[in-house]
Amino acid sequence: MLETGSPAPDLLLEDTDGRTVRLSDHRGGHAVLIYFMRSTSCAICNRHVQDLVRCRDELAADDVQVLVAVPEDRQEAAAWKVKRQIPFPVVVGRRDTPHEMIGLSRKVFGSLQQSGSILVDSQGVIRHAHGATMPTGSYDKKGITAAVRGLRSPA
Repeated sequence: MLETGSPAPDLLLEDTDGRTVRLSDHRGGHAVLIYFMRSTSCAICNRHVQDLVRCRDELAADDVQVLVAVPEDRQEAAAWKVKRQIPFPVVVGRRDTPHEMIGLSRKVFGSLQQSGSILVDSQGVIRHAHGATMPTGSYDKKGITAAVRGLRSPA
């Protein structure tokens, strides 16, 4: 898992329309919060995404772009996005899953995908990194909120 305070890797992802999404494209612009779902079928992860949807105006006011990363392929991700009416870009990996790119690997003999989140500031520095094997512990709302507040403070 990535470390808070370290430079963010330049993740190369793809959105549900097949467009390339690079984390570095956001540098100098706005912060990016990526929530890594265990799977689109995970009820707990879906509740976490719905909380992010409820908070989207607050996050936008703090100039934070939300991305939702899923381990499924682009077609499955697109169908899930439409069905759930997700207003955020939903991204997948091109070769590896987005999860593997940041160290959220499968645990328990490969049967359980880890989930979590990272917040990257506009300069490309990780301000929050959290991961968990159980989806109930993967969404650190208090940690995300504190890290977003920290973006408001001059360094």
